[in-house]
Amino acid sequence: MQTHSYGPAASQVGDLHLPQAEHPPVVVLLHGGFWRLPYGYDQYTPIAEDLVRRGYAAWNLEYRRIGEPGGGWPNTLRDVSLGIEHLAKLKAGGADLDLSRVITVGHSAGGHLALWAGGPRKLAAGDPAPKVKVMAAVGQAPAADLKRIHELGCSNRVSLELTGGTPEQYPDRYHYGSPRALLPLGIPQLIVHGDEDDTVIEEIGREYAAAARKAGDKVEYVSFPGMGHFEHLDPTGHAWETVVVWLGKVLPKS
Repeated sequence: MQTHSYGPAASQVGDLHLPQAEHPPVVVLLHGGFWRLPYGYDQYTPIAEDLVRRGYAAWNLEYRRIGEPGGGWPNTLRDVSLGIEHLAKLKAGGADLDLSRVITVGHSAGGHLALWAGGPRKLAAGDPAPKVKVMAAVGQAPAADLKRIHELGCSNRVSLELTGGTPEQYPDRYHYGSPRALLPLGIPQLIVHGDEDDTVIEEIGREYAAAARKAGDKVEYVSFPGMGHFEHLDPTGHAWETVVVWLGKVLPKS
């Protein structure tokens, strides 16, 4: 594992975990925590290590969060895109990565970011298209709909901290920053959610998946009876094994 910086800020870093396999696909990991400090990318280290054992490269990204300089709109989202784009520099520098097979996986707020990164990755109408494309995305209990997060007042109205205001004040931010508003994403997606999740309620994931299918996206939705919010982070758990099986199905062979 090596830590690389993709920008000048202390939080613009990622841990690159490489397997023994040649030309591995890359799984970009995006942690949760409602986009706030102090929650960090160490949450995903056990998952990254599990992916490496299975022959994947894992790019475990940190990003600027609410509560630190530059955190919130637009830099929290922009950092995710910059971090994914940095894979091209890592490959040019000698990292053996197959950038035709990049998948994002995120939990909770990171699930929002993982799905968002599978879309156009624009924060305004004139932004350029990304060069490193995401071919599929996984949302683990994802906060996939910023308007619903706002309406439900999740985590002491964190949507106001992330976007700077309400959907009425900043309609463009709630459009360009919300996977639900960007549908169809045009890539395969997996949404996994526990039916006893009281942090990001299952309704958000289930309704996102239904809307994505209606828009024409290929989406698999799996609900886990009796499961809450944080079990997704257990690399030995059934929820993670479901993700791994899906990765094996959706990734083309090199």
